[in-house]
Amino acid sequence: MTDAPGEVMSRRGWLRKLVGALVLSLVVLLAIGGYVLRPCQIEQEQLITVSSGQALQGVARTLERHGLIDSPLFFRALARWRGEARKIQAGSYRFSPGSYRPGDILQILVEGRVELVQCTLPEGLTALEVVKRCSDVGIGDYGRYRTLLVDTEFLQQLNVDGVEGYLFPETYRFAPGVSEASVLTAMVAEMRRHLDASLLAAAKKQGLNELQLLTLASIVQKEAGNIEEMPLISAVFHNRLKRGMLLQADPTVIYGLGDFDGNLTRKHLKTPTPYNTYVHRGLPPGPIANPGLDALQAAAHPAQENYLYFVATGEGAHYFSKNLKEHNRAVRRYQLHR
Repeated sequence: MTDAPGEVMSRRGWLRKLVGALVLSLVVLLAIGGYVLRPCQIEQEQLITVSSGQALQGVARTLERHGLIDSPLFFRALARWRGEARKIQAGSYRFSPGSYRPGDILQILVEGRVELVQCTLPEGLTALEVVKRCSDVGIGDYGRYRTLLVDTEFLQQLNVDGVEGYLFPETYRFAPGVSEASVLTAMVAEMRRHLDASLLAAAKKQGLNELQLLTLASIVQKEAGNIEEMPLISAVFHNRLKRGMLLQADPTVIYGLGDFDGNLTRKHLKTPTPYNTYVHRGLPPGPIANPGLDALQAAAHPAQENYLYFVATGEGAHYFSKNLKEHNRAVRRYQLHR
């Protein structure tokens, strides 16, 4: 039995459509393949920004406007062909002068190789100074940071009573738009990474738990004129703690005052804030700054000395004394210039 003439014509028409579709697909694939291999040369550095939720068409136009691609249509086709049209990540991207193929650019956008914002935190900054420095360079909002610093739920997630002392001094790099919570979490995680088992064990031998270690290290950080004398500063405070003496550390008084104009007076030394170690014995209730690793090591490993006093020499260092008589002579020499 033979096919009817109409059925034969219908089958032939279907075959022609199939062949036409295959040819068209092949042409498109060859065109996209040629486009993928065709680089664009840029002479000057280009910085582009992909907004959150921005459509593929808008991304392609931005790339064309900066000379990174020459055909938005083919770039969109390439992204869809790869199944990556919805995988482009938001952020700022920096392209140095050079030759770029569209496929390479698409991969950079999909992988999210965004331009990172850098913030360097020196040792001894307070938590407020840390977040102010971050917000000043465009990492987060200062107001939202301050809200988080007293957010009990957030602090519970970090397993701390407060972040003071837990923000490790380091150079950090974050993507634009990173949340304030992520920034603080990263800094606390970095501090915990340095508070390893050996350091905490050494502190325990000195009678210090984690918070006390951070507290003493923060005082050492603020008092020391250089890294080399940190173990000596630490020894003075350890010796005073063992004898039940007042620590009498000026930086703790300043921290407790909050607003400080730079002139420490006798009235300040008598102001009974919880952090005034001229009034209260022992360590203050928590850190007064964020210490670096050298100060942490010094707090856990004090020098084996019997010093009980020190006075600034005016040359970025201190003179250490074992008794009050010797200390008073040093004060007359270095502070009163007699």
